[in-house]
Amino acid sequence: MDNPTFQANDELDLHQRKGGAEQPHHSLIKDTVGRVSDSGTSTPTSNGDDGSRSRSNSDDATSSNPRNDGMERDVSTPNDALHLERRVGLVSGVALIVGTMIGSGIFVSPSTLLVKTKSPGLFLVIWAACGLLSTLGALCYAELGTLIPKSGGEYIYFKEAFDSPRHRFWGPVMSFLFAWVSVILLRTSSMAIISLAFAEYSIAPLMSTLQFCWPDDSKYTLTRLLAALCICLITFINCFSVKLATKVQNIFTAAKLVAIAIIIAGGLYMIGIGNTQYLSQGFEGSTTSFGDIATAFYSGLWAYDGWNNLNYVTEELKNPFVNLPRSIMIGIPLTTACYVLVNVAYLAVLSPTEMMQSEAVAVDWGNRLLGPMAFLMPLGVVLSTFGAGNGSLFTAGRLCYVASREGHLVDVLSYVHIRRLTPSPALLFNSAVALMMIIPGDIASLIDFFSFTAWIFYGAAMLALIVMRFTKKDAPRPYKVPIIIPVIVLIISVYLVIGPIVDNPKIEYLYATLFILAGFLLYVPFVYYKKVLPGMSYVTTFLQLLLEVAPSTSMAED
Repeated sequence: MDNPTFQANDELDLHQRKGGAEQPHHSLIKDTVGRVSDSGTSTPTSNGDDGSRSRSNSDDATSSNPRNDGMERDVSTPNDALHLERRVGLVSGVALIVGTMIGSGIFVSPSTLLVKTKSPGLFLVIWAACGLLSTLGALCYAELGTLIPKSGGEYIYFKEAFDSPRHRFWGPVMSFLFAWVSVILLRTSSMAIISLAFAEYSIAPLMSTLQFCWPDDSKYTLTRLLAALCICLITFINCFSVKLATKVQNIFTAAKLVAIAIIIAGGLYMIGIGNTQYLSQGFEGSTTSFGDIATAFYSGLWAYDGWNNLNYVTEELKNPFVNLPRSIMIGIPLTTACYVLVNVAYLAVLSPTEMMQSEAVAVDWGNRLLGPMAFLMPLGVVLSTFGAGNGSLFTAGRLCYVASREGHLVDVLSYVHIRRLTPSPALLFNSAVALMMIIPGDIASLIDFFSFTAWIFYGAAMLALIVMRFTKKDAPRPYKVPIIIPVIVLIISVYLVIGPIVDNPKIEYLYATLFILAGFLLYVPFVYYKKVLPGMSYVTTFLQLLLEVAPSTSMAED
């Protein structure tokens, strides 16, 4: 490289001209490298007006792209500030929400939830209540996302709500711990669960068709290899093009809605001919256990998880002040209606006992009702899980990218590909951790682990919203919810965290708590005291050249 020194002062000045976020004050790794062009030379950003203009403008995007698609660039320009572009519209926003919410949960979770509730009536009530809770939480996130129109979800909201110069130690703690837990645990475990479900539902029809019983060892190995292949393919799609990733999301969301429609239509037909004996059992035998109800919510809320995913890509959302609330108001009620109707359809065909004993409710339902077309159910699960995995990685990469850009993770994770404008280092890192998690992964344990930890931070996000009603009371709020809504969601989140521990403590809850606390071991030296690992700047330079990435700025205002 001709000039390996990154011009920090110029870059900071460019940030200020663009109205973007300040340059991070600290990081686990301090990079000293510059922007890498196609020729491998460093190209410091100038302070001119050319770099201060948003590339979200379509004219700018097309003029610098010989293919004129406004998505990826074939050349890099010396004075162009790299950042992610606004390429997610309303339809793609709804598809991202629906596509990540509808994964394997609705096809697998019903049996677990029914075991906990013990009656069809309470079972359906919990499914509806999970949808209502997700809707209330998402409405609060709509206010957070329009109040703070930055990518990163809870991470950036904690930073805005709790970070203060008056609290140099405690201010950044919550945002750092969230980044630590989410990047290493929550988002990657979610990806591992989805990919394992994809693998299992891909293999099961093949085994059935060939009438072959795989040995346990072979099945374990084949499942993990197929899950790894799924993760690698999704990673390639997301690193290659945002346009391709959103197209894949739209197509697979449409495919899974077709599968959902088949189940609902079949269930309504069975009800129409009088098959209501299982539904008529109502609340007979319902559980009264405090912990069982909470863990039943875990199973249901796992199926609904993804309601907050659009907040992780706010900087890439076109007209976020309008499209963020609209996407939420369309996507989550649509998903809730689908889930309740699907479970009614299950109970119109299968008895509660059959559902409790089923490892794959949708597949058993299809075998009972669809006859020779029963293969549509495992195919629907495969398509659904692949689409959910694509959306999950899309948002997980943005969280990792933003946390790094703000100085709480290694700097190279905030770099962007110089032509494709994708956060490829963050995407690759998330995928690598997910690949490690599928090796010992057990889906049921991972779900409990995920749900317990996630609702700690969902509750903290509600607290952040309440705090900013006072600390940012004069800030413009394009969308505002009644204060009682975040209070209700906060109380419910406390119940969901404490209830299972009181009623039936599991080792997973202890592991999750210890993992969160372990974040302090990194926070104190690397964030608070700003210590730097020796020699890591050379690693950053190597990765920058290898991956063809360069430092980025936050999204410029429209």
